[in-house]
Amino acid sequence: MHSAPRALCPHVEWAVAGVLGTRVNLDWIRQPAAPGTWRSEFSWQGRAGTASQLASALRGWHLLRFEVTAEPCPTAEGERYSCTPDLGIFHAVTGIHGDILIPEDRLRAALTRSRGGETDLEAEIAKLLGKPWDDELEPFRYAGEGAPVRWLHQVV
Repeated sequence: MHSAPRALCPHVEWAVAGVLGTRVNLDWIRQPAAPGTWRSEFSWQGRAGTASQLASALRGWHLLRFEVTAEPCPTAEGERYSCTPDLGIFHAVTGIHGDILIPEDRLRAALTRSRGGETDLEAEIAKLLGKPWDDELEPFRYAGEGAPVRWLHQVV
């Protein structure tokens, strides 16, 4: 959780607990990139598909900035969800080294739109890679010195 207003922090915990089926107490610290907001990181383990359930449970609150990642496992590719109030949610499938895997039909559609003059190919590829979300979230990713780091990422 990159940033959340204080009033939403307990709701975030309840949403995560609802998906994971266990009580969740997050360690919240102030988010210096957005004064008045709080941040927290949490490691979890779950079945394939848990990352999408977590992202779905959190995406309903417009004021949250968050990322949920699931590492690839023998039965499923990895996933990355990024969400910001301005951009909404971004989803990507990731490979064993964390690279974003773009389906060929999405690449073909981007090429078609750029050839037709609807858009710039570079901008289309940037969106497919989640660059606008990375650009917006980068200042929020680091809590500062001494902050505990726990990543959201384990699929079993």
